[in-house]
Amino acid sequence: MRIFGVDETSIIRTIVSNMAQAQFTTHHGMVDILPEEAQKWQFIETVIRETARSFHFGEIRTPVLEQTPLIARGVGELTDIVSKEMFAFNRGEDQYVLRPEGTAPVARAFVQHRLEQRGGVQKLFYIGPMFRAERPQKGRQRQFHQFGAEILGSADPMADAETIAFMVTVYQKLGITNTVLKINSVGDPSSRKAYKEALQNFFQPHVCHLSPISKTRLESNPMRILDSKEEEDQPLIEDAPVITDYLSDAALEHYAAVKMHLDNLGIVYQETPRLVRGLDYYTQTAFELSSPDLGAQDALGGGGRYDLLIEEIGGQPTPAVGFASGMERLLIACEALGIQLGEPAALDVYIVTRGEAARAWALKHAPELRKMGLSVSMDYAGRSIKAQMKEANRENTRYAIIVGDTELENGEFTFRNMVESSETMLRFDEICNRFRPL
Repeated sequence: MRIFGVDETSIIRTIVSNMAQAQFTTHHGMVDILPEEAQKWQFIETVIRETARSFHFGEIRTPVLEQTPLIARGVGELTDIVSKEMFAFNRGEDQYVLRPEGTAPVARAFVQHRLEQRGGVQKLFYIGPMFRAERPQKGRQRQFHQFGAEILGSADPMADAETIAFMVTVYQKLGITNTVLKINSVGDPSSRKAYKEALQNFFQPHVCHLSPISKTRLESNPMRILDSKEEEDQPLIEDAPVITDYLSDAALEHYAAVKMHLDNLGIVYQETPRLVRGLDYYTQTAFELSSPDLGAQDALGGGGRYDLLIEEIGGQPTPAVGFASGMERLLIACEALGIQLGEPAALDVYIVTRGEAARAWALKHAPELRKMGLSVSMDYAGRSIKAQMKEANRENTRYAIIVGDTELENGEFTFRNMVESSETMLRFDEICNRFRPL
């Protein structure tokens, strides 16, 4: 058969050939987490969850897709995230964005589900992937992962200190103690208004020397200029006014109380007057945890108070404070410090089989061992005894049960202690008794 003058068989061969040559890979800036690495992630996640439990934070899981206006309104339209880094798309009339951060979605969930009606302060934490279309580099991917915590419904400086303590505790439990906690106050609305005017008056005569992005920020949010990484902005930033000179009495009182609580908790901090967080919803306390072990990109995580966000996205005025930390950065810090994240995975029992009857026996009896909380595996490829024992050693197996026709006939199996290189003949019920607590 011929199609438009071309042999059909030739077309099929070409398609199959192209399919065979195709090599699919992850998208740029997105990586696979393979089993060996996943063990480290699981260990860290366990530490985070244990810390959350000790601080009495409940877990919240929000969708990876959010409404684009939520992020634009909550994070700020002139932030790098909204202006340059969002993965946003439309489907019909709906506007979607892959969530670039965790706080705005948590605030949306707080409003949508009226969590304030549960009574008291809401203490929530999350772990999950985020997405930003930025240039990938070490510790910074287009799909990255964060853990964070939010306290919603408290204006008390103690909530700020408690949030910081949560963040610091996670790193301390993992053995990352070579850190610097930087803190500042970005003021209440009245303080920010006065400071905004001071910054505009300072930068306006030098506007021609500012980077293009800082020029756009000068009128709307000049505080964001202080967060600029552009080289031409740095000399001006160094000489710019500091916000602590413009704080209202109420803002100064709040800031002083936060520092007092940190002192009482024994948390060492460094006051950094030009520290501003990169998102527009922050008020009052701002903080950042960094590690010199990470080099130039030294930030581990940070956060602050965002008393205006929930009202901004349609809720009732609700004070709140939170933080977010990068999982990839945390892993890099652990690697730099030689911190072992958990013990190498070990298999409890490997059932070594000879023959189809033995394999059928193993498949039937493995669940009984698993019900006892043991990890159990067996051969699924019909390999030799020697190959199976090599795999058992590779999997750091503690015990092997060797099953063949003779063992099945006698009802006794070779029970081998792989660590001590010793073995004995036991019935299956005797093997099970070896694993039961005394």
